[in-house]
Amino acid sequence: MRQLIAGNWKMNGVASSLGEVALISSALIARPPKCDVLVCPPATLISRAVEIGGTVIQFGGQDCHGEVSGAFTGDISAEMLADAGAKAVIVGHSERRQYHGETDALVASKARAAWRAGLLAIVCVGETLTEREGGQAETICRSQLSGSVPSGATGENTLVAYEPIWAIGTGKTPNQDQIATIHAHIRTCLGSNMRILYGGSVNASNAKGILSLKDVDGVLVGGASLKSSDFLSIIAACRGA
Repeated sequence: MRQLIAGNWKMNGVASSLGEVALISSALIARPPKCDVLVCPPATLISRAVEIGGTVIQFGGQDCHGEVSGAFTGDISAEMLADAGAKAVIVGHSERRQYHGETDALVASKARAAWRAGLLAIVCVGETLTEREGGQAETICRSQLSGSVPSGATGENTLVAYEPIWAIGTGKTPNQDQIATIHAHIRTCLGSNMRILYGGSVNASNAKGILSLKDVDGVLVGGASLKSSDFLSIIAACRGA
């Protein structure tokens, strides 16, 4: 299964940040990657990033509304993302679940909206530190998968990103055995050839070890995706490289 290296810029980036996209694109044209590459910038930058990124990078959104259109001030539909040139959208990121109170049911509705617009849905799941220490990591992930991944999900329209909440932006990462165990559990729950990404403080120094693990089909990168040099180092660490 071809690995995917995905970058989530979160609420970072203005027009000048597109220079990083240009640097990534130039490097990948010069040395084509042996993995798929996706960057999810703020929605304000997607259309301009598509023009710069060419064919070596795909772009995605960081969230979408479940409806096609309507009186939802400030929200963005999956169709709007597709119209801007996006090919994928992240749904159910832990920051959305935590700060915006998103439920599994809401995440599932957003995944279905992504499919409706022809986008790949990247469904995020993951446990808190308290849940991890309480031995509930597998139970929490299984519950989130059951509630957040709609019926009809396939390897073509959906992938899952395992992001332990306690590792996101903290510099902490689970050890390789912990990552492998949860990814194997998720694979069993999904019962399909759907790609499973790992996310949570992925950087240039730990990417190769993580990407070498069985059932890790790529990574979802946060802060390290904002700098082309760091992101390119992670891309170079993919199994196919």
